[in-house]
Amino acid sequence: MLTAITGINWGDEGKGRMVDLLSSDYDVVVRYQGGNNAGHTVVNERGKFILNLLPSGILRSDVVNVIGNGVVVDIKHLSEEMNKLKAAGIEITPANLKISDRAIIVMPYHVQMDCLEEERLLDAKYGSTRRGIAPVYGDKYMKKGLRMGELLDSKEDLKKRLEGIIDYKNLMIEKGYGQDKISFDEMWAYLEEYGTIAKEFVCDTGLFLNKAAKEGKNIMFEAQLGALRDIDFGIYPYTSSSSSIAAYAPIGSGVPNLKLDLSIGIMKAYSTCVGEGPFTAEMFGDEAEELRKSGNEYGAATGRPRRVGGFDVLASRYGVMCQGADEIALTKLDVLSYLDQIPVCVGYEFEGERLDHFPIGEKLFKATPVYEYKKGWNKDISDCKKLEDLPQEAIDYIKYIEEAVDCKIKYVSVGAQREQYIVMP
Repeated sequence: MLTAITGINWGDEGKGRMVDLLSSDYDVVVRYQGGNNAGHTVVNERGKFILNLLPSGILRSDVVNVIGNGVVVDIKHLSEEMNKLKAAGIEITPANLKISDRAIIVMPYHVQMDCLEEERLLDAKYGSTRRGIAPVYGDKYMKKGLRMGELLDSKEDLKKRLEGIIDYKNLMIEKGYGQDKISFDEMWAYLEEYGTIAKEFVCDTGLFLNKAAKEGKNIMFEAQLGALRDIDFGIYPYTSSSSSIAAYAPIGSGVPNLKLDLSIGIMKAYSTCVGEGPFTAEMFGDEAEELRKSGNEYGAATGRPRRVGGFDVLASRYGVMCQGADEIALTKLDVLSYLDQIPVCVGYEFEGERLDHFPIGEKLFKATPVYEYKKGWNKDISDCKKLEDLPQEAIDYIKYIEEAVDCKIKYVSVGAQREQYIVMP
């Protein structure tokens, strides 16, 4: 079974929580795109973990975890993340963590350029996490990136590659942004220190995954962010710099020859968004703050308060289509338990026109939300174990969303703990 776990909306849907839950049925979990610019929060019997680069399957001792070629790897952050998990008793060895030799390395100058560009843009900034993601993906496609596999090459060859890249980067750093030149010695010392730690995990993940698939192993592909942050299909230019859709999973993992059997889309029972860009369903004022506090809506990677709103039918239906979702895991239903009336964004309006499909361009940037309210259940549901345990109003809300996005809801999360979920009949 080859399964993709992807986000339906703007990211932060609770993918890490669902990967941690469902990974008990899988032999391998793969991260196939993105970098350390977003986080997956997992709460289980061992504590609370925020994972930025490591696949969420790392918290299960019998799962092999892969960081694919579509990921950009900040080797210093990876080292720090591994050390935190090891301190919590999580074993990490080349047997349970494998990093693609084709994955691109995030260097300190990528982070520097990310920050410089955001500062140059001022009020027009994209809302970057300032972790170097856009610059490193840019370098990948300019053929100016360093691959993880190059850490295994001779020092002479790697130094020659690094020298040429730094000469190129200094054209922009020094003559474009007016900053001091990047120091080759500092960059080489960085690669020496953190590359030495990372390189023992580097291998051809394509060979490993193809062998696992032939042996009938169950493989889960884990996305970062959601469909609306995809570089092609998201709210461009306020997107990530990689492809977060399920169709890219085999490519970003090193096995473009394999085909998915199942696409599971993750979406919240309401809407959240970190960063800049159009977010039509956004709510403001006391109503928004109450929802934000109820859901503890603060970014796992950045700590930034998330923008919040009611469930967005148009955005979610579009995300389901982009992800080719076969079924849905609905998260954080319990967060809405305080509401008598639940807000739902059922459409957009643009210059007097009612929009029934998710738009791009001017229509998206200037659209206003059309809200309706659904009856709430106003009681705690965190102890519910099966559908019949839920209040009828909660069941009605689930069924409404299922019909609105035209996709079966298979799982419903009613709490942050690993076992606080319901499997729908």
